[in-house]
Amino acid sequence: MSVLETERTILRPFQEADAEDLYRYARDPRVGPIAGWKPHESVEESRRIIQTVFASPNVFAVVDRESGHVIGSAGFVSRPQESGSSSDEIGYALDPAWWGRGLMPEVVEALVRYGFEELDLGAIWCSHYEENRRSRRVIEKCGFRYVFTEQISDEFQADRPTRFYVMLRPDWERRETACG
Repeated sequence: MSVLETERTILRPFQEADAEDLYRYARDPRVGPIAGWKPHESVEESRRIIQTVFASPNVFAVVDRESGHVIGSAGFVSRPQESGSSSDEIGYALDPAWWGRGLMPEVVEALVRYGFEELDLGAIWCSHYEENRRSRRVIEKCGFRYVFTEQISDEFQADRPTRFYVMLRPDWERRETACG
């Protein structure tokens, strides 16, 4: 799998040795529930998540360049797709100690570039639960277009309003040409 770099982060595959760093932020009740998962209860649980969920292709540990610590996760969540579809959805989580520094837009921009250039996607989706204003800011900052809201149920709440956004390859290419 690829390693992606941004100005302040390195996105690389998760390793079992990352379990303690993952647990440090994944146990925080401000992180998982707004993304649809329960806070981790142990380092062992975080290790299992690394071995299963985070072992999926194109899921990355977000590593702070300066400290070398894992401070988040980001990648393509491989939502079920229609046959022949060339789209995927980005998901991410970040240690609250790093919130408000503009790191996640930097990471999402790197994933968008990777998705269009390396994975040859035609469309990239993002979504957030309506109450997750931080995630909404990241998605809008990165240039995704709002498409629809759907009621999604998770382990915390039935019929949770979820906003979906998309970026199409031609829109990204126009944006890259204008900025580049």
